[in-house]
Amino acid sequence: MGFGELLVLAVGLSMDAFAVSICKGLSIRALMPRHAVIVGLWFGAFQALMPLAGWLLGSSFAGMIEAVDHWIAFALLALIGGNMVREALGGGEEECDPSLAPLTMLVLAVATSIDALAVGVTFAFLRVDILPAVALIGVCTFAISAAGVKVGNVFGARYKSKAELAGGVVLVLIGLKILLEHLGLLPF
Repeated sequence: MGFGELLVLAVGLSMDAFAVSICKGLSIRALMPRHAVIVGLWFGAFQALMPLAGWLLGSSFAGMIEAVDHWIAFALLALIGGNMVREALGGGEEECDPSLAPLTMLVLAVATSIDALAVGVTFAFLRVDILPAVALIGVCTFAISAAGVKVGNVFGARYKSKAELAGGVVLVLIGLKILLEHLGLLPF
């Protein structure tokens, strides 16, 4: 997986965190830069740690299922992306809580990074250089989440579902590309 693909994947993974960050920004009345940094650090750290954990898990059994790894990678990314699309199109509004307390942020950070755990499992099958990959995912999510707090504070929830929809579509397309490349149906 090249840098460009990894960057697109990192942006796609960060869309759940971006959506929640918009909600946080919407609910914080007197926004200060530290609010954006706190949200960015929580989401960025967990988006980096979860794929690392998934990679460790996947590495332990990747050799045993090498013949079907491309199908597994496709299925995981399609399920994750499809779920994001479904949630974005569902139209249900989430309640925004302005709390940045550690327990609140921990729950949100874990919830928005479960997808990254599954992507980490696919990294083991794709033989991705894990440390630069998780660093890129973490930094990208930090920046996007911090920006999301500001976007939410300024513009409201207008972009929340669009971000989640775009992230879901990106993950499905990356999964499809992995499958088609392995089957020899894509020349690049």
